[in-house]
Amino acid sequence: MARGVALEIEAHAKVNLTLEVLGKRDDGYHDIVSIMQTIDLHDLVSLRLSDDLTLACDDPGLATDDNLALVAARNLRDATGASTGAEILLEKRIPVAAGLGGGSSDAAAVLTGLNQIWELDLDLQALEKIAVEVGSDVPYFLSGGTALVQGRGEHVVPLPHANILWMVVVSPEFDVSDKTARLYGEVSRSDYTRGVLTHKLAGRIRGGGDAPAQFYFNVFEPYAATVFPEYGAVRETFRGLGAMGILMSGAGPSMFALAPSREVGLAWQLMLERQHGLRAYLVRRWDPPGPKRRSTKRAHVSRESR
Repeated sequence: MARGVALEIEAHAKVNLTLEVLGKRDDGYHDIVSIMQTIDLHDLVSLRLSDDLTLACDDPGLATDDNLALVAARNLRDATGASTGAEILLEKRIPVAAGLGGGSSDAAAVLTGLNQIWELDLDLQALEKIAVEVGSDVPYFLSGGTALVQGRGEHVVPLPHANILWMVVVSPEFDVSDKTARLYGEVSRSDYTRGVLTHKLAGRIRGGGDAPAQFYFNVFEPYAATVFPEYGAVRETFRGLGAMGILMSGAGPSMFALAPSREVGLAWQLMLERQHGLRAYLVRRWDPPGPKRRSTKRAHVSRESR
């Protein structure tokens, strides 16, 4: 691919409709089962061929060597022996360390895009093997949509589109280091399940897309207020607007609730932002374009103006 060609990819956020922990593995990770859903909130990842691998971001504090986007690029180059580099530019819109998977989605976008501009022609299975070494959620983001995710994140089974549309996501700005490790530290054996609730919801989705909020579950929810200061107060503010079935996404602190309509969701968002000073987003379910299948996300190629 010519060096004057830039590749732009939308890296979408996700919410966890369910998140259950089955137990701890011998390698120190936990086996989980989860239903994930991408939403239309997204970062923009731009790639351009270069001699070196470099990363720039509109948030300079994220342009570090351990950014998952750069880690993904290095791992792909090491795994394939590619000799070309790339300039990676991240335009961040997804809140950082918020339980919405922004870093993992950026990494998946980089794997997808570099596979194209480096002309590697790796299939999805090959990309997934590289992705799981970058981060547990990265394999899921190679495809996105509605999916059943198992293991430590490496087993991704696509589901039909969930019958949900509008959601409001509230993302409190809590600065908590090692939040995921702390949450897992709170989980005890009594919290381990067999994944029954997740598989029941997956069955409903397969049977017609029905995804009622009463089936939503997050094993970390009971411990959120212990790890995140004022989490309970934010949740109560959200509930006070009429939101039902509020659930934390991933390892938080973001929480979300289904909105009965765009108008109601917009009202919630505006009140959360303007009256309560909270970071809130009105979002829609997002699914990859085209028929439901295991395929990597699409990229947009554009020639840069000189």
